[in-house]
Amino acid sequence: MNDKVKDFWIKFCNEKKLPTDIKYQAWSFGNTKDMADELAELVNCNIKTATTSAFELYETGDDIPQVGDYNIILNSSKEPVCITQTKVVYIMPYNLITPEHAWHEGEGDRSYKYWREVHDRFFVEEYKSVGKKFYEQAPMLCEVFEKIY
Repeated sequence: MNDKVKDFWIKFCNEKKLPTDIKYQAWSFGNTKDMADELAELVNCNIKTATTSAFELYETGDDIPQVGDYNIILNSSKEPVCITQTKVVYIMPYNLITPEHAWHEGEGDRSYKYWREVHDRFFVEEYKSVGKKFYEQAPMLCEVFEKIY
């Protein structure tokens, strides 16, 4: 973790009167620089309040998102943009994710059709990168969060 991220966290904790040793993660969205920047900005503008990840691609020992988690959202340059707190976490098959969840992801025109097109491509690539084939019933970890800083 770089100094900018640590300093951002300490500033947040000091302003909110929280201990600085609270566990948090710092990460960026997506698999390209453009995606990381675009999605971080959507979160920062309170448009993107949800995300979806492939549950079975988490590796042993990876932290699975939990309600109450703090996350520093980074841009493509690994600079902190904002802090979110996880409010809801659930697992469901990809093909059963709702239009409401897609809307909360805040991308494109916020339609389910747009969400499916973008996420179909994304998850095909994610699975391919680890030698697996994406499938419609793949378990997805759906997360709803709130920008808090």
